[in-house]
Amino acid sequence: MENEIIEEGPSVAEAIDAALEKLGVQQDAVEYEVLDEGGRRAFGSARPAKVRVWLRNGAAPPRTGETMTEGAGPGNSESSPSDDELDALADAASDILTGILGKLGMSADIDEYEGDEGEIILDVVGDEELGVLIGRHGKTLDALQVIVGAILGRSQVARHPLVVDVSGYRYRQRMKLEEIAKRAAERAVRTGRPVALRPMSAFERRVVHVCLRDDRRVSTASEGEEPARQVVISPR
Repeated sequence: MENEIIEEGPSVAEAIDAALEKLGVQQDAVEYEVLDEGGRRAFGSARPAKVRVWLRNGAAPPRTGETMTEGAGPGNSESSPSDDELDALADAASDILTGILGKLGMSADIDEYEGDEGEIILDVVGDEELGVLIGRHGKTLDALQVIVGAILGRSQVARHPLVVDVSGYRYRQRMKLEEIAKRAAERAVRTGRPVALRPMSAFERRVVHVCLRDDRRVSTASEGEEPARQVVISPR
């Protein structure tokens, strides 16, 4: 069983997405290290980004028998940050995010709170049109989270899962996708046939995999090539 995954992609955010799908977890369940930010080679060809991703202490790996790679993080001996350290991390991350928004000519409030798994969540809220920070299928938001995490990791000794959201987008999207996944699973069980969902981003596919991970009536697998890659839910 692998203890970590090294993955490549056109960008850091896409490399992390690919690793998370293989691990079958959300980004708040892992820690990661950027090995190569990617770029252009001497003669113009693209150099892929490369990341190392592992499950953080206490995060549950996928159930045996799923198509996604299982893993367990190597940092189990690390102690959890104290409340004061978490507050300092959240404030530092919020300052970084505020600075990025300022460079984009945007002003917004940032709500800090703790997620269900103890992760730090920064939710950007305000009266401005914030959709530009989300992007198509949340790709801009994913990239923003990677940037904040990378800057924070270079400036802080303690490490802790961090999630960047915009007006509760990630929460609403997850709830909607989980409902779609559950309805599709019921149909697969009722008809005895696999159900293929619409093509989804890596984040969306990962939500479906995690949602149905403990449903022993079905199995899930990602099939096809980007951008038409989709989740197929099959009865057991």
